[in-house]
Amino acid sequence: MADVKLFNRWSFDGVEVADLGLKPYINLRPIASPKTGGRYSRQQFHKSKMNIVERLINKIMVNGHRSKKHIISSGRQTGKSQTIINIILGVFDELEKKTKENPIKILVLALENASLREEITSYQMGGVMVRKAVVTSPQRRVDSALTIITQSAYRRSFGKKVSIKDALAEEILYAYKNDASKSEAIKERERIEREASVAR
Repeated sequence: MADVKLFNRWSFDGVEVADLGLKPYINLRPIASPKTGGRYSRQQFHKSKMNIVERLINKIMVNGHRSKKHIISSGRQTGKSQTIINIILGVFDELEKKTKENPIKILVLALENASLREEITSYQMGGVMVRKAVVTSPQRRVDSALTIITQSAYRRSFGKKVSIKDALAEEILYAYKNDASKSEAIKERERIEREASVAR
């Protein structure tokens, strides 16, 4: 399996997850084409069995809903897997050109940097809503990082001259650099963790 490369171009060799909590939930099994066609959808925690690049592709195909509220539409790409794969190819080309490194490694490090460690939950106690800080589960950490990265890329490009390819490449690159001033994903993570530290 070591000689299998993503899109026959990028190798998974040497790409590792440094965060031990996320390691079982970021699948880096070598795969040539990141499309399993729902093979794992009936299994518990099926998302963890899917390659991380395929999970990114699936997130881009989801319409822009967040907290039961419609934010922005990705309708032009919904259901068109080949369109999304072409976008990902362009994004990875751009990342490789700018960093001279393996784009899979950059994506993994960007997800590690953008993933929440704790967040706030609300519950009712005697007629009063109480906000309390809770530790975020590893599966949710990966999911939320992917969601925030893709949705911030849509906000950068929707109705603007910036293409989704360039916007997504920039968002992943700045999340990889852990730059809160330019990455919405890092900024959002810091905001939520700051609120959680107050509600501890």
